[in-house]
Formats: sequence, structure tokens, C-alpha cells
Amino acid sequence: MSYIVVYTTTSDEKSAEILADKLLEENLAACVSFTSIFSNYKWQGRICKESEIELKIKTKADNYKKIEKLIKSLHAYETPQIIAVEIAQGSGDYLKWIDKTLKG
Repeated sequence: MSYIVVYTTTSDEKSAEILADKLLEENLAACVSFTSIFSNYKWQGRICKESEIELKIKTKADNYKKIEKLIKSLHAYETPQIIAVEIAQGSGDYLKWIDKTLKG
């Protein structure tokens, strides 16, 4: 079984909560963590500086396409960050918990 953490950002905590709740309700994530961050980035030729909420979505790799589709359908950004990082190693108990949680 392959596990991933999907990262995305939102403009505010309310948007992050809505997205997290939907991912959990749809059984696409076992856990979604939030962190307040400050991002500097280029958008349409200019440098932007924004406060954002970063979401870390813990799930199975098989769920990635559905997660990407769900994020795009709910997200306010024209081009949201959606990236996945494979979990190369992890606590066996934690990974079993992800499996059990996603089975419903």
C-alpha cells in the first residue's frame, strides 16, 4: 500500500475547514492538518505576499485523483497548489490507522 501527504493552501481558515470536512466526509483523507503560513509567490508577472492556511492531507496514493478533483471543485484560487509527497516510511501503527480510517 502506498501513502501520501497532499498539500494545498487556502486564503483563510473557514475555506480550509470546509475543504477538510468534505475530504473527511468523502472518506478521501484520514487526517487533515492546518498551519498558518505566509507565502511570497509570483502570479501573473507580479510578486504577491499573502497569509494563507496550508493543509496537509494524509491519505492513500489511490485517492490522489479524487482529492485533486475535489480541491479544484471547491477552491477559490484559479490555480491552487495541489502537490503530493510519498510517505517513504512511517510508523506501522499510524499507517494501519490510515487504512482502517479510510475503509470507513
